Amino acid sequence: MSELKLPKLKSVEKVPTINKRKKKKILLLSDDLRMSSGVGTMSREIVMGTLDKYDWVQIGGAVTHPDEGKTIDMSEAVRTDYGIEDGYLKVYPVSGYGNPNILKQVMDIEKPDAILHYTDPRFWGWLYHMEHELRQHIPIFYYNIWDDWPAPQYNEFFYESCDLIMNISKQTHAIVNEVARKKPRTDWDCTYVPHGINEKDYYPIKDETQLAEMNKFKQQIVGNKPTDFILLYVNRNIRRKMVGDCLMAFKTFHDSLPEEKRDRVAYVMHTQPVDQHGTDIPHLIEDLMPECRVHFSAQKLEPKEMNYLYNIADVTMNIASNEGFGLGTCESLMAGTPIIVNVTGGLQDQCGFRVNDKLLTPEDYKEIKSLHNWKEWEHNEELTWGEWVKPVWPKTRSVMGSVPTPYIMDDRCDWEDAADKIKEWYEMGRESRKECGFKGHEFVTSDDSNMSARAMCGLFIDHMEVAFKKWTPRKKINIYKV
Repeated sequence: MSELKLPKLKSVEKVPTINKRKKKKILLLSDDLRMSSGVGTMSREIVMGTLDKYDWVQIGGAVTHPDEGKTIDMSEAVRTDYGIEDGYLKVYPVSGYGNPNILKQVMDIEKPDAILHYTDPRFWGWLYHMEHELRQHIPIFYYNIWDDWPAPQYNEFFYESCDLIMNISKQTHAIVNEVARKKPRTDWDCTYVPHGINEKDYYPIKDETQLAEMNKFKQQIVGNKPTDFILLYVNRNIRRKMVGDCLMAFKTFHDSLPEEKRDRVAYVMHTQPVDQHGTDIPHLIEDLMPECRVHFSAQKLEPKEMNYLYNIADVTMNIASNEGFGLGTCESLMAGTPIIVNVTGGLQDQCGFRVNDKLLTPEDYKEIKSLHNWKEWEHNEELTWGEWVKPVWPKTRSVMGSVPTPYIMDDRCDWEDAADKIKEWYEMGRESRKECGFKGHEFVTSDDSNMSARAMCGLFIDHMEVAFKKWTPRKKINIYKV
């Protein structure tokens, strides 16, 4: 990314607080936490869930940021909304992901104790070019995800330049350990911290008033037609999300039903109908499946409405060919709605996979690497999974690549296999589906998964506190034997 010319930032005076504590200050580099992207959403959960422990400053990125060059002081708002009398949060918005100049300006003003960055390391090339200079004074933490094998040896420099790597999936944890051979990771500087969903935002709806509101919302989405079954898509309209395959899976399921029942099933798609990085979904529907009921939810929804969306659905499906975690299906489970997922990337963690009745751990994935090989795992009697999920194994795997990322596996399942899983959920009946979905809710809120926002923030604090204690500054000069 080319260097951005930004206005010089000015220091903003601190608002006096009632109780003054010496808290460490962390500088977060990621999507602006006020934005609705997946990275922005998780950034917000991490910051808000740890404000009592740390002061936070963010260089908040967006493609073209409307607030670029401003300083957004949110300290008073978080004190009022969260009751943290000494809460401290500022956002320095930038277009793109920033540059060395903006970082130095913010560091001069805020004097952070650590840098935490989040998302693909290629976005932070300029940061890694500064790592030797920075790590003489403060540590660099990384919240890391990598979608698939083969292990990306081209990421070795990035991983070895971080003092703490917190990995979003068990598979990513194994990948980092395999790549970082020159500087082997330890149990404290390479850890597992899955995404956490806020239990206050997503939950099974039982309250009568909310149920009435939810039914009105349902009518707005699918109309007044009698509807026995709703399949839900919550993903961007981009190639790797396999949106066309999702639609063909629904069509195949739809066509397998008796004719009188076909018009009583619907596919709700919470996505942009047309996207240059994906496809023209309405055109696809018009030509290939005009007889199917497909409804769009294309507008941004608040968490309350998203929870309604998950609750009106019978099943949420994600068969993306690459998926680091899969927020949509995890939010669905938190709301008590079961899922269908491709056995790839971080989606595996949501399945509750067990071998010989033992829940797989990040350490197990060092040996297993991934469960995506259907010949080895689909019919393996030692492997079981939770009642809340119907996994679909990829039947073709291709090694894709680009100049920045020369190789990565693309796991593609057969849409007819996905259609079979949709029909299995359909034939189960609504009450049985709800029962399975509630077991999924129990799983993602349990200590077995640590997929609640509360658990995620607790792990962040635990792991960063250990890193602060064990971190040693880099020397100005390193001498190597040739």
